[in-house]
This record gives sequence, structure tokens and C-alpha cells, in this order.
Amino acid sequence: MTVPAPLPPSETTRLAALRSYGILDTEAEEAFDRIVALAADFLATPIAAISLVDEARQWFKAKLGLAIDETPRDIAFCAHSILQTGVLVVEDARRSPIFADNPLVTGPTGIRAYAGAPLVTPDGQALGTLCVIDTRPRRFSRRQRRQLGRLAAMVMAELELRR
Repeated sequence: MTVPAPLPPSETTRLAALRSYGILDTEAEEAFDRIVALAADFLATPIAAISLVDEARQWFKAKLGLAIDETPRDIAFCAHSILQTGVLVVEDARRSPIFADNPLVTGPTGIRAYAGAPLVTPDGQALGTLCVIDTRPRRFSRRQRRQLGRLAAMVMAELELRR
């Protein structure tokens, strides 16, 4: 059974912060698409995305290798990532008690490995993630985790510029 992520303690504040950026359901933007492409290149994954988590879903502002624009929050790996202070890594989702039965693992998306760095506002609210996904189990090195974290900081810098 898929284990939905619990809500962050500051969920109301987090959602208000997310809305204050006016980014949900906007068109694709080259700056974000470039960061997603860099993440996929640096971490050698076929899939990468900027995912924003609202009350009911994760919505992809930018994506590479995904045919979907959003998923329900209760199956979103990124909903778990926003609860972390660092990069959340799942090396083999099929072996995870949290994710093994997740439709994103068992279905056509075929997630096996995941790494997600939270997109954190200056006042500490995690809006979503910059994530990379592989369709095979794998490890992510410390260097790759640092790279993903730095790229996530670039996403937040872009969001701040647009605010």
C-alpha cells in the first residue's frame, strides 16, 4: 500500500508561500527547462523535474522524460522530499516500504531510483523539489547530491527573481 507523506507542521504557511510566487499552472520557461536538463545530465538520469506541491497534487513546472504534468499528492515522492532538510534519496523504490506499491513505481512511469532536493524559500518553507528519477535502481554519490542541492538553489533564485 502506498504511504502518503504526512503534512508539514507549517502546511498553511507553506501553501501561502507557494501561492505568493504565482508560479502554479504557468507556461514552461526556458530558465527552468535548462536547470532540469542540467540536473538530468549531471546525475545521468532519464527523468528530471521541478515539482511544486500544493494541497492535492504535485505539478511539474519543468520536466524532462515525463509524459505527465502532475500527479496526486498522495502518491508523490516529492511530498516526502519537502519534509526533509536535505536531498531525499530512494535507491530502489521496489524495496522501499513507503514506495514499493506506489503506482508511479508499479505503473508505466516505472520509477526505481529517486533523488529530490527541496526548493526552500528564504523563510524556510519547502515549495516542492528539483528531482531526478531513474528507471533502474542506483546510488547517488555525495557529489551528485550536492549538485542537485545547488541546482535546487538556482531554481529558488529564479523564483525569487520572478516574485
